[in-house]
Amino acid sequence: MFKTLSVALIGLGMSTLAMAAPPVAGQHYEVLDEPVPTRVEDGQIAVTEAFWYGCPHCYKLEEPLNAWVSELPDDVTFQRMPATMGGAWNRHAMAFYAAKQLGIQEAIHEDFFDAIHQQGKQLTDPEDIAAFFSDYGVSEQDALDALNSFGVKSQVNQAHARMRAMQLMGVPALIVDGHYVITPSSAGSLENMPQIAGELIKQVREERSDAS
Repeated sequence: MFKTLSVALIGLGMSTLAMAAPPVAGQHYEVLDEPVPTRVEDGQIAVTEAFWYGCPHCYKLEEPLNAWVSELPDDVTFQRMPATMGGAWNRHAMAFYAAKQLGIQEAIHEDFFDAIHQQGKQLTDPEDIAAFFSDYGVSEQDALDALNSFGVKSQVNQAHARMRAMQLMGVPALIVDGHYVITPSSAGSLENMPQIAGELIKQVREERSDAS
């Protein structure tokens, strides 16, 4: 199901949406019936990216998304959440959380993407992942221990539960405040996704202000 949608998105263009008017629910984004807890500090607005290292669309989204994230205001917390749909998806999710546990996640993130999409590596075998991590100041044994740790396996399971709660049908996706889901299909292009997320951040601020 997730792979089918990922393939279907290949034809999407990269034109930029001019937000002349606020985005429309059901057209530019979907609204979850039950918001998913965001796990951020009080007062913060969470933006969560659901992605898979093996997804070419997630890879293409990196550049515009990173540029957007670099300019986020102080009241917004950006989070990455790896997709966990079995097979290579889960092994890459384990790599993400193992790198996080080892303190090298930020350092390896772009390089891990590049290794898959530019160098043709699979990086699904634990030994291959450990060898990759060894270039970032950790031993292969420490990397293997992290990949096989209870903590990493638990985080993969939690990510899977969160994806189900978010009703995600594919990646990449941006989830604002655990409530609003933006996909390339709803946004019209990959590049439009951060723009719509920005408009929804403003909407969340207004909703919170009205409720206070």
